[in-house]
Amino acid sequence: MLEVVLSGLVTGWAIAIPIGAVGAFLVTLSSRTSFRVGAAAALGIATVDGGYALVAVLAGAAVADALSPVATGLRIASGIVLLVIAGLTAVHAVARAGTMRDGGTMRPRTAYLLFLGITAVNPTTVVYFAAVVLGNQHLTSGVAEGAVFVAAAFAASASWQLVLAGGGASLGRVATGQRAHLVTGLVSAAVVAGLAVHTMLG
Repeated sequence: MLEVVLSGLVTGWAIAIPIGAVGAFLVTLSSRTSFRVGAAAALGIATVDGGYALVAVLAGAAVADALSPVATGLRIASGIVLLVIAGLTAVHAVARAGTMRDGGTMRPRTAYLLFLGITAVNPTTVVYFAAVVLGNQHLTSGVAEGAVFVAAAFAASASWQLVLAGGGASLGRVATGQRAHLVTGLVSAAVVAGLAVHTMLG
């Protein structure tokens, strides 16, 4: 069982640690709001990772085959959503610089649902988990093993996303004042927009 736990942890960290558009947005959101909001967003990401790990354990091959024809469309949709978020972030930074600290207009529940949604439209995660599961079927052959693998993958993802949220919140505490919040807001928008374009281009 220890081998299953380690496999789940490594698999979860491997998909979570490379910082893409969602991870960058998590850091910048936390820097402009609070750790509480960032932590909720982090758990939204981890929920999707855990859910996709579960789907991969239950029906890895079928899911990977089903998503293959629509992977490009989902990737473009994810990029468009992130571009909209980048635009809204820039508008908010200009209109209300410094007013989103300590939660502001973004509530933890909203952050959780937002990051749940933007993570869910990325098909790469479920395909990745499916490939790992299919390549190590001996680790998830039983119900208990599958459950442990999913739990470990969720825990790994959550731990890393919470680190990112904490780093962003720390940055926000250093960058105080309206000018700093305006700058971090615009930088956030630019980073998310750039990564959104990268996501769409694959």
